Amino acid sequence: MRLDVISIFPDYLAALDLSLIGKARRDGLLDLRVHDLRDFTHDRHRTVDDTPFGGGAGMVMKPQPWKEALDFLVAEGHSPRLIVPGPSGQRFDQRLARELAHEPWLAFACGRYEGIDERVYAYARDTLGWQVDVVSLGDYVLNGGEVAVLAMVEAIGRLVPGVVGNPESLVEESHEDGLLEYPVYTKPASWDDGTTVRDVPPVLLSGNHGAIAQWRHEQRLSRTAERRPDLLHPSVSVAGLDDLQVRLATPADVPELLVLTRACWMEEVAQVAPKRSGPDETVAEHTDALRDWQTWVVRSAGRLVGSVRARRPLEQPHRWWITRLMVAPDLAGRGLGRELLALVEAQAPDDVTEFWLSTGRRRERNQRMYAKAGYRIVPGASEIHEVVVDLVKRRRS
Repeated sequence: MRLDVISIFPDYLAALDLSLIGKARRDGLLDLRVHDLRDFTHDRHRTVDDTPFGGGAGMVMKPQPWKEALDFLVAEGHSPRLIVPGPSGQRFDQRLARELAHEPWLAFACGRYEGIDERVYAYARDTLGWQVDVVSLGDYVLNGGEVAVLAMVEAIGRLVPGVVGNPESLVEESHEDGLLEYPVYTKPASWDDGTTVRDVPPVLLSGNHGAIAQWRHEQRLSRTAERRPDLLHPSVSVAGLDDLQVRLATPADVPELLVLTRACWMEEVAQVAPKRSGPDETVAEHTDALRDWQTWVVRSAGRLVGSVRARRPLEQPHRWWITRLMVAPDLAGRGLGRELLALVEAQAPDDVTEFWLSTGRRRERNQRMYAKAGYRIVPGASEIHEVVVDLVKRRRS
């Protein structure tokens, strides 16, 4: 993976030579290059800023040095995806970090002062044809983009295969599946801090891996509810069903998800392929899918009764791709499917402009539900799939 960073303070990025990111650079896993924006100026003061049109405090970064810096990258090869840190951008999170980790080339433009002349964004998009994303670390303002780039490169770079020595350590981290990480402990089992003897939870010493997995999952849920309740989704309400709870799926849900998938697809598969018993994904494949899709599950009195998943395709960032909307067959017709559809649409990033989903060509009840929700069959879809029909819905602004 190649990363280019443009800054007026290139020494600020020296920390990227340290730790795992520095090792990945030396091992050739990350080709990270830092460029001084002042190298693309032509006056003896190496000026990169000027006063803003319309008045106001502060200075604005001039467009010409930025144009020449971007042109320099064009001469280096294919077009990168341009990331501009800024408080007015979309929130940087683990989902976006994973999305960006799949890009072959990223360029970061570190703004300063009041920001970069807006015409630079238009030049990168319209003339160079780059995808441009303004990305914010959070709801606060920094002096420049360098701190944000340090954080983003670390978050993105560690997801590149080979950068982290043990890839299993990435699976249950905070935010990987929408929950925070469980508490961790090491030796000694009992520790005297000078005032109190503090013991490791006994379950972690039991050797019972099933009980340990259950304890860790419960800890993740309780910690998320306490520290980041905004990450947990509210309950949905369906007539005749009590205590419905919706949350993001975790690996612990996979066995039941697999059963639900087979149950929901049994009738459809029988129609089109009588010799098959249903989808043949393994538990491991289902678990891997949790990393690529945001997957929500619905439980009623502990039973998994519904699920849906969605993601934004890298090649079509304007689209929210919804799939595997499932309701337990004995609960069909009670409105849970409509509730799940509304929930997953509401989770789409703000800049998504259309929803896209597929359903079985013979699933007339499903098609009626989607039609009532505003979905229309994609023109020409009947010529593409033999057993599936694609539907699309424009997002209302």
